[in-house]
Amino acid sequence: MQLETYISDLLYRYDCVVVPNFGAFITNRVSAVVNESTQTFYPPKKVLSFNEQLQGNDGLLINYYAEVEKIPYQVAQEKLSKIVKSIKSFLIAGETIQLKNVGEIQLNSDGKIVFEPSHKINYLTDAFGLSQYNYALIERQKEIIAENTIEKEPIPLVKPEKKKVPYIKYAAAAVLILALGGFAGVKLYNNSIEQHNLQALEEANKELDNKIQEATFVIENPLPAIHLELEKQSGNYHIVAGAFRVKANSQKKVDQLKNKGYKARIIGLNKYGLHEVVYSSYEDRLEALRALRTIRREHNADAWLLVKKLD
Repeated sequence: MQLETYISDLLYRYDCVVVPNFGAFITNRVSAVVNESTQTFYPPKKVLSFNEQLQGNDGLLINYYAEVEKIPYQVAQEKLSKIVKSIKSFLIAGETIQLKNVGEIQLNSDGKIVFEPSHKINYLTDAFGLSQYNYALIERQKEIIAENTIEKEPIPLVKPEKKKVPYIKYAAAAVLILALGGFAGVKLYNNSIEQHNLQALEEANKELDNKIQEATFVIENPLPAIHLELEKQSGNYHIVAGAFRVKANSQKKVDQLKNKGYKARIIGLNKYGLHEVVYSSYEDRLEALRALRTIRREHNADAWLLVKKLD
């Protein structure tokens, strides 16, 4: 069976892989753990679990199945549906299903699915190459080292005398006078340039204002006004076509339904975080039921009616 291979491949990249009409395999990240009693180090990993309540098709597994097998989406969906039916029949017969690198599945006495994950593989790519190992304790001995202290007399530092050069102060004064004179000249020159630039800018703005006042704007052939009428769907009765975890897949489903003539759209996320796609929405319940019967008969037998008030 190739199903476990596809599930295993997707678990490296996604935290949830839904098998339509069966359940979802979910991963949760767990930090590294050190067991001091057994002196064992366990690297970080993804803990795998199974949720039987998540059975809606989010398109992830079927799209990957179709891509790998190079078959159309509809064909992949039909093949996956047959595999799921076969697994359910084996479980009802009391057999245990072995999914390689995923885990074991069987039914308990209440008819509920019991999942035991495989511990041979770590789906956390950040921990690639890490494995559990046992370590030995290191005993450290304290060593006391006696140190002899030797007192040394401080060596006095003799500060050398600086020779006084009387002509240095006169040279510094001369440099200061020259610098002040040069600074005053540069400042006077910059002020003159700034005043000239301001005067030129005022004259240019005045000339521009005069030209704007004299100009006239005439459009000889104006474009006709365009009126768009958008049909906004309303109502609390929605015919659901499917729910998808990846939003791009939900938009793809909307485009497919619109090509078939339906007023499909995405109405938001459900309580499982899936993007819900509907054929259309209705204000009248009887009208919605009539449309549902037609859709089930002509297009999708799994379509269902959702009563929900949208914001």
